[in-house]
Amino acid sequence: MTNQTVNVSVRRLAFNDRKDDELVRAVPVETAVAIEVCGIGYAVMMATPSDLRDYAVGFALSEGLVKHVDDVSDVIIHETEGGWIMRVTLPPDGAAVALERARRRVSESSCGLCGLENIQQVLRPLPPISGRIATNRKAIADALRALQHHQPLGRSTGGTHAAAFCDPDGSIQCVREDVGRHNALDKLIGALAFSGIPASAGFLLLSARCSYELVEKAVRAGCPMLVTISAPTSLAVERAEKAGLTLVALARSDSALVVCDPHGNIS
Repeated sequence: MTNQTVNVSVRRLAFNDRKDDELVRAVPVETAVAIEVCGIGYAVMMATPSDLRDYAVGFALSEGLVKHVDDVSDVIIHETEGGWIMRVTLPPDGAAVALERARRRVSESSCGLCGLENIQQVLRPLPPISGRIATNRKAIADALRALQHHQPLGRSTGGTHAAAFCDPDGSIQCVREDVGRHNALDKLIGALAFSGIPASAGFLLLSARCSYELVEKAVRAGCPMLVTISAPTSLAVERAEKAGLTLVALARSDSALVVCDPHGNIS
């Protein structure tokens, strides 16, 4: 398995009468990960080099290059000087979309803006959420309590995000971690696709601020509900409401904010 952490020698400053300590601290690996689609240089992300096959497929799904995992013909991953390359082969339709976006490249990020040319494209309509689940506050609280036990990289470094998929009863089924919150969610979406687990059957729990890009990825994955530990942005709220996504934010041990729940997924 690829190393996900490196050890760094640090000095801990004491803000009281204690002595400073010389320590060795594990920090998460962050490296360049290039995505090539049908031979086209599509994007370069800074990410943790783990679960890269999940990442490649989840990215293709989130970007709208394909609609199903079976549409990804092949994924070849190899290490190169300075980082990693993920080479993704798609059918002609997906390749055509990738080529057009690469020609109009205005952003190199994993935030859902890759190759989009103008504001109208950024705010293009999202597919309406058709899935429904029946969950409750106990399930959300249970998932929150359990999340830390599914974050080995986060526990060892304190420097990564986690994206979890939970059953309606709050049981965590799958988790992926990364230094980037968008990357973690893409990895999770890819892992669900490979496992044949429909995102419509549960809810997503993210250890991150709820930006609009995460709402878009959740909607495109077909998940009916997104729970985040931190606050949402105004655009995240607007996009969730329009798509019919149940959005829960500032989910903490003692409370959570139901920002919108248009279909009554939470009892």
